[in-house]
Amino acid sequence: MIKGRDIDGIMKNVTVSRRGKHWYISVQVEQEIPDPIPTQKPSVGIDMGVARFCTLSDGSFYTPLNSFKRLSKKLARLQRGLARKVKFSENWKKTKARITKLHEKIADVRRDYLHKLSRLIADKYGLVVVEDLRVSNMSASSRGTLERPGRNVKAKSGLNRSILDQGWSEFFRHLEYKLSWLGGWLEKVNPRNTSRTCPVCGHTDKENRRSQSRFRCVKCLFEGNADYVAAINIHTAGHAGINACGDGRPSLKQELPGNSDTVPTFFPVTPTA
Repeated sequence: MIKGRDIDGIMKNVTVSRRGKHWYISVQVEQEIPDPIPTQKPSVGIDMGVARFCTLSDGSFYTPLNSFKRLSKKLARLQRGLARKVKFSENWKKTKARITKLHEKIADVRRDYLHKLSRLIADKYGLVVVEDLRVSNMSASSRGTLERPGRNVKAKSGLNRSILDQGWSEFFRHLEYKLSWLGGWLEKVNPRNTSRTCPVCGHTDKENRRSQSRFRCVKCLFEGNADYVAAINIHTAGHAGINACGDGRPSLKQELPGNSDTVPTFFPVTPTA
């Protein structure tokens, strides 16, 4: 075998698995790991999206990779070719193997992106606040039944594909365990009205979000990118929840212009979309 890393600790069991033409060996070991030292790195709120994979409360954002969408045409072409071939013939087996290999590539590209991005965020921040999203419910089919058919089924199916293609649940899982390794933690907050609440005056109104990307408060006329505004509200809600619970975790401060408190009241210039 090709050993990717040294095997430390006492080996307990070995699992051999196969994906496509490749075989993998997973070794489970037992070892003593010291408790991580609580970090004093800054905190950040993250809003997940489709046009932007995630937007951070510090103004930065990361674009989605969409590995399935990028390779969907090639996959569809191979699947059409497979349907025209005699089942279990040599040409059918070759095409089937190519489809399996392409599925592996799509999954590997997505996994690589999520691992690198979650590690980047975990290295930079000590407290990461995200929405407590029910991804399985968000990506459920809207076709309905014959008696009660769904609405906007085509648009909803496209949104479902985008959410599943980006792998939000896996991203949250990576963030949680990587932060714990480095002495930080992941905080989840209620997603209700995070994109409809003004971060300056606190006014909540569905009219604040005029479009998918733009936010304009109808009360104080504050304007900004909707995803960025949501990330700020998520960050504020995370700190408010921690301070209210008083669970003994160290207070993490995010220094923002004009304010040194844990809950920001002054916001930097909104970046362009």
